[in-house]
Amino acid sequence: MSRVEQRLEGDSDGTARERPRIGAGRDRLPGGLAVPALLGAVLLAYFVVPVTVFLARTRRVDVAAGLADPAIRDAITTSLVTAPVSTAIATVFGVPLAYVLSRASFRGKRLVEAAVLLPLVVPPIVGGVMVVTIVGRYSPVGAAAAALGMPLTDSRAGVILAQTFVAAPFLVVTARAGFDGVDPRLEETARTMGYGRLRTIRLVSLPLARNAIAAGIVLTFVRAIGEFGATMLVAYSPRTMPIQIRVSFISGGIDAIVPIALALLAIAVIVVVAVQLLVGTPRRY
Repeated sequence: MSRVEQRLEGDSDGTARERPRIGAGRDRLPGGLAVPALLGAVLLAYFVVPVTVFLARTRRVDVAAGLADPAIRDAITTSLVTAPVSTAIATVFGVPLAYVLSRASFRGKRLVEAAVLLPLVVPPIVGGVMVVTIVGRYSPVGAAAAALGMPLTDSRAGVILAQTFVAAPFLVVTARAGFDGVDPRLEETARTMGYGRLRTIRLVSLPLARNAIAAGIVLTFVRAIGEFGATMLVAYSPRTMPIQIRVSFISGGIDAIVPIALALLAIAVIVVVAVQLLVGTPRRY
């Protein structure tokens, strides 16, 4: 427990109170949760069964030979380069925006919130059209970038722009939920102890909201690396993994996409596990 938390929750003599752990020692599902658990199990089965059947199909496919295909290797490289960049951009700009939306009240806030949610509402292919109208070769921005030798379409820059547009809102929404869950009194207490605003955010707000932020980073990365619709319009080439999956499926059917689909699945699992190990398990009180 941090010094600020101890001061807020401590007794008058400054001693921190020990909060009881709710549900400690429970090893069985409460009877009242039987029906929700059964309903949830149906959806869980719908998640697990297709994955299991797909993995069983990999036994008859030469995965190593498929991954040796230059087109597939190039697609994997493109996705592994662009998705982390898109996620980093979303984090650097999205976390501050999430904090402002959580803590500030200002004129036009509803419009800002709507703008953040817009990429989540529109279909990805429509989002791609919107991005192209700004960065396309015949737009002022796109033409200027192309003249400088840095085209914003049909390039890795275009992939990053498309991925960021559709994936960054996940970071903002999730991080804001994390900041909303931080008791403002903790920040106020930190301020009374002489912490400035930025130091309070760094030492109090960010650590307490880190699990939500980490979840947002995972969602953003997975959404970015799996993006197809917007990327296809903004930057069909170089191909990302989802676009290559589509091309391989058209030319060779399901067996042709097994190697790259496995690679995409493995990358997503590795990222999720890595973030969980770095962030840790949220404390339960």
